[in-house]
This record gives sequence, structure tokens and C-alpha cells, in this order.
Amino acid sequence: MSTLYFITGSQDLYGEETLRRAQEDGKMIAAHLDSKTGCIRVVAQPIVRSSAEAEAVCLQASADSECIGVILWMHTFSPAKMWIRALQSLTKPILHLHTQYNETLPYDTIDMDFMNLNQSAHGDREFGFMCTRLGIKREVVAGCYKHKSVIDRIRRFALAANAVQFGRGLRVAMFGNNMRDVAVTDGDRVESEIRFGWNVNYYGIGEITDILPDITETEIAEKLQEYSEKYEMNTDNSAAVREQAMYEIALERFMVNNNISAFTDTFQDLHGLNQLPGLAVQNLMAKGVGFGPEGDYKTAALAAVLTKLAKGRSGATGFLEDYTYDLSEGEELELASHMLEVSPVFAAEKPKIEVHPLSIGGKSDPARLVFDGIEGDGIAVSMIDLGDRFRLVCAEIRLVHAPAPMPQLPVARIMWKLKPDFATGSAAWIYAGGAHHAVVSTALTTEDIRLFAKLTDTELVVINEKTELAAFEQQLDLLDTIAKLKR
Repeated sequence: MSTLYFITGSQDLYGEETLRRAQEDGKMIAAHLDSKTGCIRVVAQPIVRSSAEAEAVCLQASADSECIGVILWMHTFSPAKMWIRALQSLTKPILHLHTQYNETLPYDTIDMDFMNLNQSAHGDREFGFMCTRLGIKREVVAGCYKHKSVIDRIRRFALAANAVQFGRGLRVAMFGNNMRDVAVTDGDRVESEIRFGWNVNYYGIGEITDILPDITETEIAEKLQEYSEKYEMNTDNSAAVREQAMYEIALERFMVNNNISAFTDTFQDLHGLNQLPGLAVQNLMAKGVGFGPEGDYKTAALAAVLTKLAKGRSGATGFLEDYTYDLSEGEELELASHMLEVSPVFAAEKPKIEVHPLSIGGKSDPARLVFDGIEGDGIAVSMIDLGDRFRLVCAEIRLVHAPAPMPQLPVARIMWKLKPDFATGSAAWIYAGGAHHAVVSTALTTEDIRLFAKLTDTELVVINEKTELAAFEQQLDLLDTIAKLKR
């Protein structure tokens, strides 16, 4: 089970009684947080009194595969030079909790013994200086550990750290390369593994076609039964639906055998397949599998990680593509769709399985899910590779119902409004270099993406109600300058 180490800092000068109290207080805080963080355990570690103990617990955390991060709290004054080697050896995300065991001061009885025992205001500043001096990215949460606002921020950190840990073991399959001559979907796969842990490799589509002959009629029947239970059948072309069922079975088998959690394909490399995978991919995305079309591995990986981050929350998370606009003045809307591959988690009603021609790729008519989208506040997140660093572009959006039916458009239809308005939001996205592919979520917020960006040391720009283009362009110029200075 995923675990956060709760580490309490002190030193030897205070005597055994003070250290015993500090240890017990740390255990009590850890136990309280453990009861509030849900599926992620918070486990108290022995109190840290020296550089050797600090280094030992940080090395232990780094080596523990179940440890997703550490919560550090300086109960008393803990001289920060003793944390240098420890922090340099730590490879897990850090939450620095600035709290104290007592919510209020005992004004009538407070004395120097109490002051010496409860020195977080002193010790946490010393520790914070060393983290800053070492350039360590961390999340700082300040306030009483019992307060809901503090617990909510700790829980958000825990979920983000869990998603980062998931990403460090993520394996992504690219069936074919990215679409020919397309720039924004490409990227440095080696740097992706260095930065995020995403192991991305090319596989020929033959890896899937070779599995197809071994699929049994029983497996196909079970998959078709799954479709009939989840979706409404709105086609007489059962052969096309059966073909997609076979593709999904083959993809599932391949992913299990190769420990794959996300994948890409491209309509330019479908040799041996009769259809572009549509329904098959949509159903897999609904199960949490990351996907990116046209070889966009960054979107596939990001979709898997953000779906992990959103697990257990209400709302939808998945890949979407910018397609076309309604530019009615003052009421501008974006229609986000794709040829086929939109996850049914965005469906406002029960999706329909339909079969229609596809005007690209030169293959037979593919089965796909057709539906209108949900409404609600959300974010669209794009990851781009600028050559010297990755950038996350996060735009706050409002998903809406379509103003009118679209009976001649046989794909999933998701519409949203850009913030603060169309002219500003779309221009800012383009200035930032945001791609036409994004991971959209009504379950996550900008704060989740900010935390993910911090824990992975990834550049982030945000487009929201407060965005003003002149200031936004200046921010981009400043980020470019900082990046050049770091080279």
C-alpha cells in the first residue's frame, strides 16, 4: 500500500524526556493524518536527532518502493546542516508540514520548558532555509494539522505524489511513430524517462495483428456482452463491432504481457488491421488506460498519470482534441472531438455504438461510440517539448451542452468555453505553444496540476479568468530567459 513517511526532526540537546515527548507527538500527528488521507498510509518514523539518523531515514524512504513521499516536521529546533546529506540523498517528494502539536498556547502555564519543546516556529524556518539553499522543490503546508484546510492540502499532496510514483514506473507503447511531419506530438523520449520515469518504446502494429488469430470465440462473446451492457447498440453492422472487440482483446493481452499502461497509434501505420481502432480504444480509456492519437506519447502518458491522480474523485478525465469553433460573437465555443477516440467518461447519456465511414486512413468503416458531452468546470492540460525543457499548459474551461443537435456528426461531441474569453484564452494557448491534443478533466483543478508540476520540476503556465495577454507574454519571455540561464 502507498505510504507517506512522517519524519519528526529534533536534536540531542533537549534531554530524553523532551525527545520522548517529541516522538509521541509525532506519532499522534501521523496517526491522525493516517485516519484522514484515505487510501494512502501515513507512518511515523523514529525521531531524527543527528545527521546520521536523518540520512538513514531518507535513504530508507528512497529505497522503499511503497513510499511515495515524506512529510517532514521540525518539532523542536533541528540544526539544518545535519539535513544536508539526507536531503541530497532523498529521491521522494517532500511535504514540509509547518504545524505544532498544541493548537493553542497554554497562556496561564506556559514556561520555558514548553517553549523548548514546541519550537516549530523556530525549527521549521531553519529547515526551510536549507531546502531553499539546496534548491529543493517541496510543498509547504502551514497550519494546525487538525484543521480541514490543512488535511485537504496534505491529501492533495498525497494523491499527487502517488501519481508521480505511478508515472515513474509507467511504460508506454507507440504502435508506429508519430504522424509524419507533425511537430508538437513529437518529443524526447529519453528525457521523458529521465524527468518523469516514463519508459516509451516503439512497437510495430504487427504486435497486435499477431495476437488476433489466437483470440477465441468465447473471448469475443464476453467482450461483446460487455459492450451490450455498457452501451446502446445502434448499428446492424455487427461484423465491424466484432472487429473492434478483437482489437481490444489483443490490446489488453499485449498490455498485460508487456506491463503497458498507455499507448499510441496512428492511422498512417495500420498494416494488417481492417479498421482504425475506435470503440476498442474508447472502452480502454474508460478503464484508465492512457491514449494519444497520431503517436502522441506525451498525451498518452499524461492521460494515464492524471487519470491516476483523479481516481476516486467525481468527474471525467481523458484525452481530447481541439477541432473546430462556433465563433458567434460573445458566445464563442470550441467543439472538442476526434475522429473516433474520445473516452465515454465524458458522455452525458448512454453512448451509442455506431458504424460510419472514416474519411482518412483508407480502411473500412470503424465502430465507435457516439455521444454528447457533459457540462461543468474543468481544465485542459497540454504537455509540450520545447527542446530544452517540458512545459505544461493548463487552461481553465467550462464544458457546456451544444447549442443545437449535430445529427450528421457521428463522433463524440464535447463543447466548452475558454477563459477568460475566446480571444484571450485561445491566443494565450497559442503563445504558450499548447498542442491540439490535451488531457481534459472535470475531476482535477489547476491546483492539482500546479502540484504535479512542482513535484516533477516541470514548467507550468496557467490560463484562467485573470489572464491578460501582455502580462502572459512577459511571463513566457521570463521563462525563456530563465531556461537559457540554466543551460
